[in-house]
Amino acid sequence: MTKTLTNASRRSFLKTATIATAGIGTFALESANAAETSDKVNLAIIGCTNRGAAIGNDAIKSGLANVVALCDVDPSRTDRFKAQHPDAKVYDDFRKMFDDMGGKIDACTVGTPDHTHFPIAMRAISEGVAVYVEKPLAHTFEECELLIAAEKKHNGICQMGNQGHSSSQRMQFKTWVDEGIIKNVRRVDACMNKGRRWHPWGNVTSYPAAETMPSGMNWDVWSATAPMRDYSKRLDGGNWRGWYDYGNGAFGDWGPHTLDSIHRFLELGLPYEVRADKLEGPNDLIYPMATTIAFEFAERGPGMPAMSINWYDGVKNQPPQPKELGKGKSVPACGKVIYSDDLTFLGGTHSAKLSILSDPVETPDVPAGETNQNHMKNFLLAAMGKEECNSKFAVSGPLTQVFMLGCIAQRLGGTLKFDAAKREITNNERANQLLKGNPPRKGWEEYYTL
Repeated sequence: MTKTLTNASRRSFLKTATIATAGIGTFALESANAAETSDKVNLAIIGCTNRGAAIGNDAIKSGLANVVALCDVDPSRTDRFKAQHPDAKVYDDFRKMFDDMGGKIDACTVGTPDHTHFPIAMRAISEGVAVYVEKPLAHTFEECELLIAAEKKHNGICQMGNQGHSSSQRMQFKTWVDEGIIKNVRRVDACMNKGRRWHPWGNVTSYPAAETMPSGMNWDVWSATAPMRDYSKRLDGGNWRGWYDYGNGAFGDWGPHTLDSIHRFLELGLPYEVRADKLEGPNDLIYPMATTIAFEFAERGPGMPAMSINWYDGVKNQPPQPKELGKGKSVPACGKVIYSDDLTFLGGTHSAKLSILSDPVETPDVPAGETNQNHMKNFLLAAMGKEECNSKFAVSGPLTQVFMLGCIAQRLGGTLKFDAAKREITNNERANQLLKGNPPRKGWEEYYTL
């Protein structure tokens, strides 16, 4: 039987002290015990293939992690890590792992399907374990709301894996806003014009037929809070991203790498309106083949007028090309154009810096710093009490909620009116219900009541 979340206690390693330092912000963590005994954190890698393997390797390469546990619903997928870290214990259920080793784990990485991010992160936070969650933060608007609240309640050390938010891109954007170079932005066009796993599937009318499950697969834990369905390769191995019940499509996947600094430093918050301006191949079960969705944000103050973000996904669904770009050039397949009253900016994703397409402007130097360049190192140093996470849930949670609203528009179409104060979609009952999504499956309800 798994431990009840509300009875979990925090360990001394991650107890907090409120301090103010210029380099960190309003709070940091202190751990005299950890400093005396080790310069590494005891790490659990949850999800050991694909992005899970990549972020686990990032932690190992940092030199700041001691791998003590490996968790994957198919334990054979931990073999490569196990060969490198033979003393690490292997689990197929994160709940069992925390039951057995909660007091021996300082931090964990979560590289699992979108719909499982929430229960794992909630359990980690409740245990006092620092948690790095690959983007998007969660699967629904409400899950983000609950994770933001849990981070605050428990003084959690939490990082979302939008890696560019620890990079010169973030520092450049912040500096240009602070110096008045980026101001009076009226419109952003952002895009993801590469092929997706579900594009060849065509019109899907039902969930896939049952297939032979890999030996040792814990399908119950893979399904987690979502409805239980038969095993199929069309759900496993990254294919989950195209299904509404498990993934967040191209927008949830790439939006965090494209719009993070725009959302944070232009202080966007949440939109009052979301429109589906184009849905190519709409479907009841999987994301469309191409979408254009628009977000309207209210004025936020001086230099921050009302503005729109237009998102374009689909291989041929490209945004308008800015006239300043010139002939023979185009917006990157994954990128953005920012239109202000005075200047037009071109950018990519992740750590790619902005360029100015308009007349040349003198720009200030951008602050450097080692952990402005390394997202995982920033997280592990935060777990040691030495820094604050660059993409803590208070920052990445509201950002992800914008994506969750967009995913609802991609699913249902039309125009959605959103009341940010009430956290409600006011003109579409079905859309408002999707802020919560499916009721949690029996046995997984407690994560929503923490």
